[in-house]
Amino acid sequence: MFSILPLMTREAGPKPCAKAHSPEGRHAIMASTFWKITAQLLAAALAMLPALAVQAQASAGPARWSSNQTWAADTVNGGNLTGYFYWPAAQPALGGKRALVLVLHGCTQTAAGDVIDKSADKGFNWKAMGDRYGAIILAPNATRNVYGNHCWDYASTRHNRTSGHDGILIDLVKRFVRNPQYAIDPKQVYVTGLSSGGGEAMALGCMAPDIFAGLGINAGPPPGTTTLQIGFVPSGYTAATATTNCKALAGSHAPAFASQIASVVWGTGDYTVAQAYGPIDAAALRGVYGGAFSKGAAVTVPTGGSNIGYTDGNDKLRTAQMTVAGMSHAWPAGAGGQNGHYVDATKVNYPAFLMNFWFSNTLRASGRLHRNSPHAAPPQPAPPQPTRVPAPT
Repeated sequence: MFSILPLMTREAGPKPCAKAHSPEGRHAIMASTFWKITAQLLAAALAMLPALAVQAQASAGPARWSSNQTWAADTVNGGNLTGYFYWPAAQPALGGKRALVLVLHGCTQTAAGDVIDKSADKGFNWKAMGDRYGAIILAPNATRNVYGNHCWDYASTRHNRTSGHDGILIDLVKRFVRNPQYAIDPKQVYVTGLSSGGGEAMALGCMAPDIFAGLGINAGPPPGTTTLQIGFVPSGYTAATATTNCKALAGSHAPAFASQIASVVWGTGDYTVAQAYGPIDAAALRGVYGGAFSKGAAVTVPTGGSNIGYTDGNDKLRTAQMTVAGMSHAWPAGAGGQNGHYVDATKVNYPAFLMNFWFSNTLRASGRLHRNSPHAAPPQPAPPQPTRVPAPT
């Protein structure tokens, strides 16, 4: 610390002349003192900048997937939540704090066998996105053998924030957010998954919109559907039904929907989960977000398919729905990803699309990616005038 007292103490020497006691003289002395103090304060502030810059750096991780971890006990289904996490060495892309992405496998899949990188392939292809955005990636395993196929309990009739799959996943997110070594921004927490993992991602986004700033739902049945209804939309079930169910899960946390965003994706060759659930998921979320939306033009997806964005009344992109041409029931991993067991390496890189969507359109984090950011996708041609679409009632 420095002292400004010497500047305010009269130096020894000849007595000041009478002019110094005049109003003009006193004003000149005060002005001189003010500028000396200002200069000293500025110099001290500038000297502190390097230290502040160092403090702003997030700790570099090992840049590899962890060993298999054991986290919380599942008192409903039994067993313990296990899985892996990726902690990059790269610095965060937004606000000096890391994003956290929860990635949920589908039925019959495992985190080790399908999601994380292996010697043969890159699984769901999330490691590269962790490096690119400086984000931490969580890849847990579903506890026990729910629905007989190692699924996430997306169709639970007892969804809640404290027990079962919902509770242990929310607890896992909170463990990482609370740990200062990871430097996670609670405003940059996201969830995505395939099939039962996609349904669970939507359930989590509905019941905890205050925790999850963005969703990525891949072939996920919406809330209120059963496991026997994965292949067809039950009679009378609409986007408005899903909106009502989603709001019910949120309860008192519903105001947080005002700043949540979501992407939905499905394949045109998916005959496992009804393709009609895709647009229902997206419309249901627009319903909980509220207001009227403008439907954008369809943008061609690399390797085939299209993506359509919907903006709200404030011209903010809130939902995106992507169809992937020819893709069956699978996670679109893109080049280098696993190519088999419900993962498709020949289609669009959905992790790359999803991270760009979340980071470019976040309504919570400090700042958004600029068009010329190395993280951002190339700009698309200006779409034609969008069509106004009311939210389901």
